[in-house]
Formats: sequence, structure tokens, C-alpha cells
Amino acid sequence: GEATDGAEAVALADRLNPDVAIVDISMPVMSGIEATERIKAVRPGTAVLILTQYDDDQYIFALLAAGAAGYLLKDVPSAEIVRAVRSVHAGEPVLHPAIVKKVLARFAAEAQDQQQARPEGELLTEREREILRLAACGLSNARIGERLFVSLRTVQVHLTHIFNKLGVGSRTEAVIVGLRRGVFRLEDLDES
Repeated sequence: GEATDGAEAVALADRLNPDVAIVDISMPVMSGIEATERIKAVRPGTAVLILTQYDDDQYIFALLAAGAAGYLLKDVPSAEIVRAVRSVHAGEPVLHPAIVKKVLARFAAEAQDQQQARPEGELLTEREREILRLAACGLSNARIGERLFVSLRTVQVHLTHIFNKLGVGSRTEAVIVGLRRGVFRLEDLDES
């Protein structure tokens, strides 16, 4: 589907139930931030990839908080967009590592300030918590498998279970939700 504005993008996502929705920030009728929030509300399993010309921190944080799984600038080659779509569909984040650490630090500070961190890690198994922590450290699925001596498929199955238990559609969302809910702490990432 192809939408001409944010409201139409939400309606199409609801009707078509895509694996991945590519959304811009600046759209008529409804911003990309609001469209992302609404798409994630009606189709939580849809991974939202932001493709925009804006690289301001305020947009990055707002879109990740809204549930975006990836964030690319429009000047990237088309092959990179294809890789990004495949990556977010597979649950891999599409963010520069420096942005990930910055984002995690910000969400950790917010969780502490607002005392949002709740010990909800019990809903995940010990192995799932370990995989989520390694994902938060930026390890690929293949690297997580190597580290834990399990197959790539096993890691993917665990991530699917994590996504379902946390009610998210991507690795980025799982890491943010896990951090907010106290599944792991930012300090835990330094141990890897």
C-alpha cells in the first residue's frame, strides 16, 4: 500500500497488516510520530521503519518512544533501504550504535526519574532475559547465538517469544520496553 498522508497510512496499516511500514516524519494530516503511535496501537506486530530527511534528536527519541524499529535518512542508497526493511522485519534494529546507547541512557534516566521501572522480568525466562540483554548491547542474532552456543534459529525463536511477551514488534522496542520495565538495567550492558 502507499499512503498520501499520515491518517491514510494508519488506515492502510490496519487494513493490510504489513510486516513493515515505512513512514516519514513530515506528512499531511498526521505527523509521522502520531502515525507510528497509531500503527503500533492497531498493529503491534508491524515494524515501523522511519525514512526521513530529519536527523534531530527530538524526532529520533519521539519516534522510538512511539514504537519505531528503525530510523534512516533519505539520502541512503536504495540497497540500504532494502537491507533495513529486511532487518526490521527480522527484529533487528536499524540504528547507529552511538544512537542506541544515547537512546538507552535517556530511557533509563526517564524510568528512574518517573520510577517506572518495575520488576517485570519474571515474565521472561532466564535465557530470554539474557538474549534481550545481549540484543541491547548491539549483538546481532548470529553473534548472540555464537556467544550462547545456540543456533541462529534458536535465537530467533527466543526473540519471537520475547516480542510476544512484551507486546512489541521489534528488537528496538523490546530493548526499550525491557529497560523501562526493569527486565535489565543500563549497568547490565557494561558486563558484555
